[in-house]
Amino acid sequence: MNSKKDCWLINLGRIAYLPACELQHRAVEARKAHAIPDILFLCEHPPVITLGRNGKLENLRASDRVLRQMNVEFHPTDRGGDITYHGPGQIVGYPILDLTEHRRDVRWYVQQLEETMIRATREFGIEARRIEGPHGIWIETPAGAEKLAALGVHLSRWVTSHGFAYNVSTDLRHFDLIVPCGITDKRATSLERALGRSVDSSEVAALLVKHFGEVFDRHIMKLSREEFEAILSGDAKCGAAIKAAEHVHG
Repeated sequence: MNSKKDCWLINLGRIAYLPACELQHRAVEARKAHAIPDILFLCEHPPVITLGRNGKLENLRASDRVLRQMNVEFHPTDRGGDITYHGPGQIVGYPILDLTEHRRDVRWYVQQLEETMIRATREFGIEARRIEGPHGIWIETPAGAEKLAALGVHLSRWVTSHGFAYNVSTDLRHFDLIVPCGITDKRATSLERALGRSVDSSEVAALLVKHFGEVFDRHIMKLSREEFEAILSGDAKCGAAIKAAEHVHG
């Protein structure tokens, strides 16, 4: 019998930023109430720029008019960190974890998210690393260190929300609209750019899930968004939904 605690994996597909935030909020409240186990949401956002609670608006280089012309949304948010871009070709992960069941240490938590992405990147023969100061993971290129993935988290009574954004095939030109994470001398990159070939996002997502389960010592169970919403609403079928959940990793 598997002795690991469960973590539900819910792939939201492409979803706008604000509905994803609302779903996170509902999940956080349910997690605080011990009504659900840990959650890992995976998704992809349409083009959106978000500004963290410690961010500086001057790091937004584009005017409202330019953002409208490019169909890029802008939203302030309560996560940590500065300014970042989300868009197609990027895997966004929103873990809803109760750190009282892991370790009550924000620095440790951020490092575990970084470790998850470092291990997944290594599967492609690329060594990613942390750098002193800003969070996220970086790879060495002829032009210097470039950022492959960003981090920004929020905690409420030790329950986490927001999370990481990993660039697979992201259109890197959109990062020119901002000073990414407020860092003026470093560029963003993508896994496809680093490898010089196309990459299937589903392959990367599977590796991120695998290493997330290993790093956080959780047994990953896959649920659909519909099953999860039924559970949150107290649907009588929720027990059957849990039993029917596909166990994707031991």
